[in-house]
Amino acid sequence: MGVVNQSEIILAEPRGFCAGVDRAIEIVERALAKFGAPIYVRHEIVHNTYVVNDLKAKGAIFIEELSDVPPGATLVFSAHGVSKAVQQEAERRGFQIFDATCPLVTKVHVEVAKLHKEGYEFIMIGHKGHPEVEGTMGQLDSGIHLVEDEEDVLRVQPRQTRKLAVVTQTTLSMDDAASILAAVKARFPEVREPKQQDICYATQNRQDAVKILSPQVDLVIVVGSPTSSNSNRLREVAQKLGTTAYMVDDASELKAEWFEGKTRVGLTAGASAPEILVQQVIERIKALGAVAVRKMEGIEETIKFPLPKGLKLDA
Repeated sequence: MGVVNQSEIILAEPRGFCAGVDRAIEIVERALAKFGAPIYVRHEIVHNTYVVNDLKAKGAIFIEELSDVPPGATLVFSAHGVSKAVQQEAERRGFQIFDATCPLVTKVHVEVAKLHKEGYEFIMIGHKGHPEVEGTMGQLDSGIHLVEDEEDVLRVQPRQTRKLAVVTQTTLSMDDAASILAAVKARFPEVREPKQQDICYATQNRQDAVKILSPQVDLVIVVGSPTSSNSNRLREVAQKLGTTAYMVDDASELKAEWFEGKTRVGLTAGASAPEILVQQVIERIKALGAVAVRKMEGIEETIKFPLPKGLKLDA
């Protein structure tokens, strides 16, 4: 027994690739086209299994340690950004470097550097171990204190509180980040906030879309890889609104029993998940009995980020 007859799929809008992901993938593809394989990439270029495997097939080699990159090679930093130490080591080893760090992550790095010069310490809201957090915290030798939840805020011990600024990972849950920020402000009323919040437009738009989508459906499917922070947050947003939600890397992970008795299925994708995977998921849900697909109204994203110099392909 599959899906109830006459069920429909409602597509969240916007979903899938953001400008930073588009740019990062294009940097690797252009480097491969211009310089030939192999191109080395530090860390998964974006947190998506399909994208990484696709680029591997084209000749990209993904590494974590710079010692695994041969001298004189071309190296791309992932969209999540890197610490100063990684940057300096890469330069010291003489690689040809292309930085695919999302410009919205770079904006946070620039803010940290600027305020550090003015004597600030930082509280960073983010997930321990995430490469973006390691990159941002690694902009300085010390003076950035990571908090993952409100309890961490009560424990954090900056050296001084007169000059304290808060920064966040770009892919957090907006609601969680807001409540953690409120706890920071309650404990450190003088804390300086970024002029524009660090959570990026794409994270915000996709979470807002899921908030509109969830109450209209019986089930939400998020296309995204387990390592993808923003994809995990989309599933959480739906669940917090009381809608059953699952995250799948691709159509093969869908289970028929999820759809039993469900007449409306909501579908979205994280910022690193390609649309081809969404289409394959739609086909699979149709095979289980869904008859209609309709797109939700939503914000149209038109942001594009320029590529780094040196990747123009000769005509």
